[in-house]
Amino acid sequence: MNLWDERYRTDGFLFGTAPNAFLAAQRGRLPSHGLALAVADGEGRNGVWLAEQGLDVLAVDASPVGLAKGQQWAAERGVTLRQELADLAHWDFGVDRFDVIAAIFIQFADPALRARLFAGMQSALKPGGLLLLEGYRPEQLDYGTGGPSAVENLYTEALLRGAFGAMQIEQLLAYDAEIHEGAGHKGMSALIDLVARKPPVRSRQDA
Repeated sequence: MNLWDERYRTDGFLFGTAPNAFLAAQRGRLPSHGLALAVADGEGRNGVWLAEQGLDVLAVDASPVGLAKGQQWAAERGVTLRQELADLAHWDFGVDRFDVIAAIFIQFADPALRARLFAGMQSALKPGGLLLLEGYRPEQLDYGTGGPSAVENLYTEALLRGAFGAMQIEQLLAYDAEIHEGAGHKGMSALIDLVARKPPVRSRQDA
């Protein structure tokens, strides 16, 4: 059993069942239909919410315990959630595949894995596709209200601008806020949000 299986093996949901607040706030940016990827979706709260918005959702995670709870939550909410058990260090994101990718608190990734995930997500988005990413900043270590203990896994504005410089950044915001996401994320937190789009394919007339 991996670490995440142990964390998810509880009666409740470690991070609650409500969608991440940042993700929910982006509802108006979502397409009315299309294929969405929920990266490291854990117990399914974000993937299920995306499915409730009318999207065809693939939730990927390395924990079978988390995926089982996500399927349970999807059934309770009356939506379909496609799932794939995968080690993201080796998973093939594909090319021009998804209309939306949500990556919420995926900071289990060290810098090498993070580079792979960021590159994979950008490749996997269709032209014009939407990336929604939220994470913790280094200041989160002082709060201690969730997230990793390794500072190198945390995000800064400069890091995200550098990693996603080829995309059209619509919002990049660093701020502190109190969050309540089950027992896993609870209290004042140092957050950073990214909303970005993969540039559309230029026609020969535009070139």
